[in-house]
Amino acid sequence: MSKRIIIFGAGGHAKTVVDTVEKAGIYEIAGLLDQRLSAGEQVYGCTVLGSDDWLASHAGTIDGAIVAIGDNWTRGLVVQGLKRKFPDLPFATAIHPSAQIARGARIGAGSVVMAGAVVNSDAIIGEHGILYPGTSVDHDSRIGSFVSFAPRCATGGNVTIGDYTAVAIGAVLIHGRTIGEHSVIGAGATVVSDVPPHSVAYGTPARVVRPRAAGERYL
Repeated sequence: MSKRIIIFGAGGHAKTVVDTVEKAGIYEIAGLLDQRLSAGEQVYGCTVLGSDDWLASHAGTIDGAIVAIGDNWTRGLVVQGLKRKFPDLPFATAIHPSAQIARGARIGAGSVVMAGAVVNSDAIIGEHGILYPGTSVDHDSRIGSFVSFAPRCATGGNVTIGDYTAVAIGAVLIHGRTIGEHSVIGAGATVVSDVPPHSVAYGTPARVVRPRAAGERYL
């Protein structure tokens, strides 16, 4: 029997997570929790059950959860809240069957690896990360928690990325670079030197254009 999981969120990003979970075929989606929608609404055939109040009375029937919120900081806040309210609730990991996870690679709890993504040998993806389609994280890279990669991002080997950083569509990071936490790498950027924490950087070659506060929206 498949394990039953809850997905937190019902927006555009949640739809991509639903698709990944369904294609993987490991979990049954019991429903979606999103306080912005009315209970009973349908998203890709999944029923919105209400807010996390629903989980308080059904926790014993659920085997795990994925927080499907695209903004890294907001996703982190929701995860922290769930850990406080439901300390025994595990977080599920979803990996699309067309993704390639190499020998020695590790994917953290709550992370979602979408179609065509590649995580190469001995790379580590932290908890609650997002790898959108076509992302490639090369060997021995260390990716923090609550990090997101938009479609067709690529890193060389031995890249380090700090927690809560977002890498926008089509960005490329060369071998051995370090990106600090809470940073944003802009669309199409080519990163050839390290980027300090709390920075916004873009361009070819990428340059820091301004500082960035933790929690500042980027979507």
